Amino acid sequence: MAIPAEKEPRAATPRAVSHPLDPLTSEEIAGAAAILRAQRRLGPRVRFETIVLQEPPKDVVLNHKPGSATSRDAFVVILDNEDGSTYEAVVSLNEGQVTSWRHVPGVQPRIMLDEFFECEAAVRADPEFLAALAKRGITDPSLVMVDPWSAGYYGYPDEEGRRLALTRNFLRSSPTDNGYARPIEGLSALVDLNSMEVMRVDDYGAIPLPPKAGNYAAEFVEEFRQDLKPLEITQPEGPSFRVDGHGVTWQKWHLRVGFTPREGLVLHTVGYEDQGRVRPVLYRAALSDMVVPYGDPSKDHYRKNAFDAGEYGIGSLTNSLMLGCDCLGEIYYFDATLNDGRGGAFTIPNAVCMHEEDYGILWKHTDWRTGHVEVRRSRRLVISSIATVGNYEYGFFWYFYQDGTIQLEIKLTGIINTAGIPSGETPRYGTIVAPLLNAHIHQHFFNFRLDMSVDGEANTAYEVNTVTEPPGPDNPHANAFYAEATPLRTELAAQRVIDPMKGRYWVVSNPAVKNALGQPVGYKLMPGENILPFAHPDASIIKRAGFMTRHLWVTPYAADELSATGPYPNQHPGGAGLPEYTKNDRNVENTDLVLWYTLGYHHVPRPEDWPISPVAYCGFSLKPVGFFDTNPVLDIPPGMHHNGACHM
Repeated sequence: MAIPAEKEPRAATPRAVSHPLDPLTSEEIAGAAAILRAQRRLGPRVRFETIVLQEPPKDVVLNHKPGSATSRDAFVVILDNEDGSTYEAVVSLNEGQVTSWRHVPGVQPRIMLDEFFECEAAVRADPEFLAALAKRGITDPSLVMVDPWSAGYYGYPDEEGRRLALTRNFLRSSPTDNGYARPIEGLSALVDLNSMEVMRVDDYGAIPLPPKAGNYAAEFVEEFRQDLKPLEITQPEGPSFRVDGHGVTWQKWHLRVGFTPREGLVLHTVGYEDQGRVRPVLYRAALSDMVVPYGDPSKDHYRKNAFDAGEYGIGSLTNSLMLGCDCLGEIYYFDATLNDGRGGAFTIPNAVCMHEEDYGILWKHTDWRTGHVEVRRSRRLVISSIATVGNYEYGFFWYFYQDGTIQLEIKLTGIINTAGIPSGETPRYGTIVAPLLNAHIHQHFFNFRLDMSVDGEANTAYEVNTVTEPPGPDNPHANAFYAEATPLRTELAAQRVIDPMKGRYWVVSNPAVKNALGQPVGYKLMPGENILPFAHPDASIIKRAGFMTRHLWVTPYAADELSATGPYPNQHPGGAGLPEYTKNDRNVENTDLVLWYTLGYHHVPRPEDWPISPVAYCGFSLKPVGFFDTNPVLDIPPGMHHNGACHM
């Protein structure tokens, strides 16, 4: 139990930092935890779910002068395992004081990495679980992989008010074997994470383990291809970008790189320099949440619906990236400093990779009369991170192009989730990818929060559809069609889905700023591959992840609305996040607005996805529309080829 303590006022000591958006240092993370332990007299069984920078108000950030002092505040989420209570706090690091403390009733914070390890150990030691293994002929529990999954919410009375994980179990044949090749089908354990008690073991009946190994690591490959020649990427004069702390300039782009344990990679204050002025485009962009709903209704498989950001923290599961493997070329790395469950700090080295890539032709034209050729090559800045969430890997790649385009690409790879299947059975809700091995049909839904700032904060969103002109006096040859823009004035009107048959996209415009042609400046959101969920509207997952039902949401900026699923989706019964934010149908016209874009990847597994999946891709783009007076990349110098410059 957390016990209030009297504050001991201390004189403020303004702290000079490089920038008010710089992430917390390891000293600041540990300091915030120490202040809370002392001033709130925290007991020994508390866990620190989150210790992150409390981002200052926008006006503080936008008016910050280099070298000036700023306040440094930490936002902290605490779980007390003693009674299951959750608390939110704000700690002033300048003053060394807890400035805000509140109990948040009826919620469950994210499942933390140390809880995964403790949960696995508890299940492996449980007598009932060991007996179920023995019934299946499994005598060495050290080779059993216990994967804790979030339990979701289904209204079961015995689960109310308890902090839960549901384990899925697999068997390795050796310590380096791919255990996902042998799911222990029909066996799961429900664990109370506060007490680390195995509440029950569910045994739906044993079936034979799949017989074949699914090993893919280099040590298991007997022969590699011999026809690959070296491919070198060199920049003898170094990269074109410049880095100052967390600030980046490249070509005409200016931005800042941030990182949180829940969201992972965050981009701040993105702008493009035009005619001597840095023009803002995005104030903040990050993954807001994601969910992976599976389609098998049997046994406990219906509970496979993981919120990889809101329930686990995709940032805390980020990889350390390796040169020549994850990233190729002249690389700059950003480390990520995060908190562990006990309030200490740890660093993920090389959590974010930044480099340049050649991207083919930027523009080209041949004058067929004169034979004159002009061509320019494109390059892009890549800022990326990759996270491992159990069996799956997710790569998040932000691309910045010279012409003002911003692209987000997700690269999905890793190991598909597997289940056992009896011999001779054909799965309805999955694909057999190896003998007796079933991979369930599923989907991946991501929501990105894009705090827009197109040449300023007063923006309006429009939906643009291409319309066929009916035949008539204005269209005598029946060939006419045109783009029609409709303003999205309120939150409910702005809940939209894609329609590629109408060429649909959305534009964020600043009506107060005109280009040289008298048109309002804007940026358009261009959807890529996408889909809607197949779960029925009555399904628990639809209630808990309502953001999936719309591809576009638009809200007015609110500092506390950061996630499409709300702050605590773990075991939440539903309705939080975007459905709740938008229920009052607030105005979103000519205001500081936020786009929330949902993209879905539909995965019907293939045998080619086993034992490890080749990368699949999905994403979206932001492209300037009238933001510039003309093509902004006419000043790109001609490149070189073996006969000279790329113009003739």
